[in-house]
Amino acid sequence: MPRLDVDIDYLADQLRGLLKIPSPTGFTDTITHAVVDELVRLGVEPEVTRRGAIRAKLKGRVKDPSRALIAHLDTLGAQVKLLKPNGRLEIVPIGNWSARFAEGARVTIFTELGAYRGSILPLKASGHTYADEVDTQPTGWQHVEVRVDALVRDVHDLNRLGFHVGDVVAIDTQAEFLDNGFIVSRHLDDKAGVAILLSTLKAVVESGEMPPVDTWFVLSIAEEVGVGAAAVLPHDVAAMVTIDNGTTAPGQASDEFGVTIGMADQTGPFDYHLTHELIRLARDNDIRHQRDVFRYYRSDSASAIEAGADVRTALATFGVDASHGYERIHMHALRSLAELMTAYVTSPIDIKRDAKPLGTIEGFPHQPTAPAEPDIEPSDQLPARSG
Repeated sequence: MPRLDVDIDYLADQLRGLLKIPSPTGFTDTITHAVVDELVRLGVEPEVTRRGAIRAKLKGRVKDPSRALIAHLDTLGAQVKLLKPNGRLEIVPIGNWSARFAEGARVTIFTELGAYRGSILPLKASGHTYADEVDTQPTGWQHVEVRVDALVRDVHDLNRLGFHVGDVVAIDTQAEFLDNGFIVSRHLDDKAGVAILLSTLKAVVESGEMPPVDTWFVLSIAEEVGVGAAAVLPHDVAAMVTIDNGTTAPGQASDEFGVTIGMADQTGPFDYHLTHELIRLARDNDIRHQRDVFRYYRSDSASAIEAGADVRTALATFGVDASHGYERIHMHALRSLAELMTAYVTSPIDIKRDAKPLGTIEGFPHQPTAPAEPDIEPSDQLPARSG
């Protein structure tokens, strides 16, 4: 099957809506409700785990070997570590991100009595007071604090207003959708992935095409702390494609345009056959793509494997500049990745043996090992000898 048309306005609208919902890991109930409502509107019946992860099945022509697409609903954030004598809050990060990108952020602090607004500031925040010390102070979570936008001067005031150790702090996205297609926002990882997953489902449903096998659309809620797909993947899934961000930076092949297909991350190579199936589909459908390896990165694929799932995994990404910071992406990458996912969902099964968890060697695939046959002669590769 060729790629399907993707509703780009729908994708952008979904992303805008998702970015407005705070969802640090551990505080994802609101976004779970919102995404379940959208899945129902699209015509599928989602299942929700005890903690709020989601999976919804799009029925295929046959049941096995079923597939899954997964993205994560949770984002980075922070948590109150200490109520400070000066009436401010010491915090620790939720997920792995630098305090360098926290300085100056506007935040919402969720207490048992309600939500408060505030700002994350360095301990020395005033140039008029500290002069050059503002620039020379260290960077780190122990060197920032939350200033609450309420009348609080000490711990007593914080207690009176209902603040406690462990309160969740959500970081404002400060999202901008520019006319030239660029999107700048915190938490594009992985709310852009969720918007892609929903857009893929919408395109397949509206096309009237039944996938060749049952296909699960899965949303995890704890990827940023390494749990992710550990407790949400259906047991009969044989192949899972993770939709997440790539890392556009010097020394990386990721790009803000097209699809970046992950070949490996810090946990090792992704499944050879599933990864090359995505590459083939991108090539056959004229979808711009590149390959990359991520040294300091893991995703829902790792958590599924570590939890014991015998599942082929691959990683399809949209290249993000300044990931886990002030992130930027282009709509071209989001559209390209959604188109690739429609091609994958509607494509025939390559390895039919995967329908059985265990079996004989019959039907087990091969990886290419034959000697290469280059199109040019060795002499054509050498410069002419001078002298």
